Amino acid sequence: MGKVYVFDHPLIQHKVSLMRKTDTNVKEFRELAKEVATLMGFEATRDLPLKEVEIETPMCKAKVHMLEGEDIAIGPILRAGLGFVDGMLALVPNAKVGHVGLYRDPETHEPVEYYCKLPVDIEKRKIFVVDPMLATGGSAVAAIDFIKQRGGKDIVFMCLIAAPEGLKVLEEAHPDIDIYIASLDERLNENAYILPGLGDAGDRLYGTK
Repeated sequence: MGKVYVFDHPLIQHKVSLMRKTDTNVKEFRELAKEVATLMGFEATRDLPLKEVEIETPMCKAKVHMLEGEDIAIGPILRAGLGFVDGMLALVPNAKVGHVGLYRDPETHEPVEYYCKLPVDIEKRKIFVVDPMLATGGSAVAAIDFIKQRGGKDIVFMCLIAAPEGLKVLEEAHPDIDIYIASLDERLNENAYILPGLGDAGDRLYGTK
């Protein structure tokens, strides 16, 4: 069974609060998104396996611990998930990056895939699916569905802000994955925006509001 982690780290909370502010501009918002992604990624990679190796320091030979492998993939949900990628790559620069593009059908309201390009060896990698907002949960569930259909098995979901409604939907659809959240907010409004939230993350990242 997967677990849900809601961060209480003071730096994460401070930076997310700055991102919520209406007067935080595009440049600041992007920088904060990268910083928060790095801080969250630091904790989300805590369980990566290590191996003991022998190296030579300037003083002597020593047995130390290094990553057993860097078989990591980052899967941003387009477009807002792209704001997380650089922050994660700062930690694991050799990670491969896949992309999942979704849109919501205006009639059925169901997520529809328009683009999905993943590393060819996705079944061997630990996959960090990233999206700033977990609102209704529909896009996250669909993206993880698509990744599993292509062979992905070891999947983690990371987001800045989640609504309780979306978290419940994601947990029920994919009970096997760990979920990392910077802030669990109050609820969704009538337009399915998170309250208090921070508005549309994609618009704020790319200046399209």
